[in-house]
Amino acid sequence: MNTSDILATLRQQSVQMWVENGTLNIRSPKGILTPDIQAEIAAHKPEIMAFLRQGNVAISSHPVSLAHDLTLQTIGRLIGEVGDKFNPEFKQPIIDPKLMAQRLNVTFRPVPNRYKNEEILRFREELELKLHSYGVKVLPWQQATTEFRYEINIPFLNWKKSIKTRVVKSGINAVIDVDRPPSLISQINKFLAEKLYQIYFTFIGKGQKISVSRIAQLIGWAEDCAAKYIEDPTNTQVIVLTELDKEFVHSETPYQKKIKIGLNTLIRTFSEIVIGVSNSHFSILNMNLSDSVFSRKEIDNFVLNSLIPKVYVPILPLPLSKFQIGKFDSQQSTYAQKLVTLGNKLAETNLFPSGSKLSEVIKRKSYRDIVNVIVNGRTGVSYGFVPYAEPPHYVGEIEITEREWKNLYPVEGFSIDEVRQNSIGRRYLKTKIGTEYKFKQIPDIWILSARSGSNKTNLSLESDIVRIGLTERLLLQLPQRVDSQVVDIKPSYDVYVMLGIALSTALYAPKLMTNGLPMIHFHGYPKLDWFQVNEYYFGVNNPSVPCGTYESGVFNFLGIYNLVNQHGGNISLASLIEPDHGTNIIAYDLEYLVERVKTGCKKREIELGGKHFASLKAKITDN
Repeated sequence: MNTSDILATLRQQSVQMWVENGTLNIRSPKGILTPDIQAEIAAHKPEIMAFLRQGNVAISSHPVSLAHDLTLQTIGRLIGEVGDKFNPEFKQPIIDPKLMAQRLNVTFRPVPNRYKNEEILRFREELELKLHSYGVKVLPWQQATTEFRYEINIPFLNWKKSIKTRVVKSGINAVIDVDRPPSLISQINKFLAEKLYQIYFTFIGKGQKISVSRIAQLIGWAEDCAAKYIEDPTNTQVIVLTELDKEFVHSETPYQKKIKIGLNTLIRTFSEIVIGVSNSHFSILNMNLSDSVFSRKEIDNFVLNSLIPKVYVPILPLPLSKFQIGKFDSQQSTYAQKLVTLGNKLAETNLFPSGSKLSEVIKRKSYRDIVNVIVNGRTGVSYGFVPYAEPPHYVGEIEITEREWKNLYPVEGFSIDEVRQNSIGRRYLKTKIGTEYKFKQIPDIWILSARSGSNKTNLSLESDIVRIGLTERLLLQLPQRVDSQVVDIKPSYDVYVMLGIALSTALYAPKLMTNGLPMIHFHGYPKLDWFQVNEYYFGVNNPSVPCGTYESGVFNFLGIYNLVNQHGGNISLASLIEPDHGTNIIAYDLEYLVERVKTGCKKREIELGGKHFASLKAKITDN
């Protein structure tokens, strides 16, 4: 990296740098200055000091982020990332792919001698070089793995087997493999392994949950996939290179069919990410069901802005330990009823396919049990969400003067230059809107949301809706009339996205949610021609972090902020684009949102899949 790249990167991560008495001074949040970054700074120290003396870069005692005077650390805490009882440390958001890359360790599983697909082999070699060039640590297989021995013991059959193998260490973020066609022997072994697992589960496990590592021990000897060699599947993703599926990436293939193709591909290869390769193009697939296609010439952009973010932030549900759990009466909630109405009215758009039950898609019980453990008990996969935010909740003055702000008190975990609180604990934020500083109360945010895996266009008011709160921590209220021990109720994967959008709208575009805020998310994009006066979009050039991640919440928070600063507060509808994933749309009114989306679908200006993404990208490029 050159000097300006180094300083711009550090600026995004709230690192403060200044020159005083001929000395370079640095103040940084915990965990940011890795040994590699320290070495980079040391190597460019004279140039950095010269830059700072000339005043050509805004890294000073007042850290600046993408949201002007709000640091990424503050945004992260505002949208609810404050750790939990299992991991109390605050996680600093990283949204620059180059910084993500420097924190990644990957390895490539050796290719079998019989493997003959030359296109995939060439792509594999190029991919390794590109990852290395962006700072990803690419470790040799022997260095990334460790020897592991285990025994399989099925008492009723008096069957024992000792297995010696190598497993990928838990500190490795991804292992990259090629799709290996099964041999007759491997198919027989898999059949035997599955029968043995079922016997073990019935007579030894007796129906109890079994750990991922134990399942892997029982079936791993029969597998010929990278998942077999992973020490901790929750820390290490499997990426498989295979032939490009032309039917899956074709723009005219119905999305419901793409769901089946995509899920079966992921399950067949037992991987989190599949990259399809041809001689001219390649695609990327994960549980977001991305159907993005790239030219082979676009590999640099693909590795940096698509692959690296997906490896850095894997798709995982928000654990219930993050929330304070309570109950609410959904039948007494006006906004819960509005949410049901919103879903019903959108049914005819076909933007919200029902998805699939994992039990229906994954036939092998051993595989199904591993997936269920990894996704924290999730039983369904659905594509889209339909939450409804209540109007923001305030106590006292919504906005105060700078003089009043200066008399407030510090808040633990926040910079006193950004967040302060009054005598009753209400927090106020100093932020810049346009050219003017504002001192606004941080409201309590409450969102009515469909539970994970539910049918978004046919919600049950009694059992399908949860209420999510954002105050000084995350809150989750379950339906009062439902026994959560009997009915599996989990919040959506996209909690951070919903909260990021709602809080940012309350702070920067409050008129949009005076009467509540309807939101929708679908796995497709609107066409550029669909947008009308006072309707705007943002996010086309964002790194493609997966859905539901903490980082995607930060990007959506910044999206609202940037739209307001570009176009002012007179916004009727906002579309927040998530590359390789889909679109979030919010509007000031339920009926307006529904009418606009229905019109777009009728005119085929809104469709599932990546068909219309190119038009949005082209407009941004032209600008």
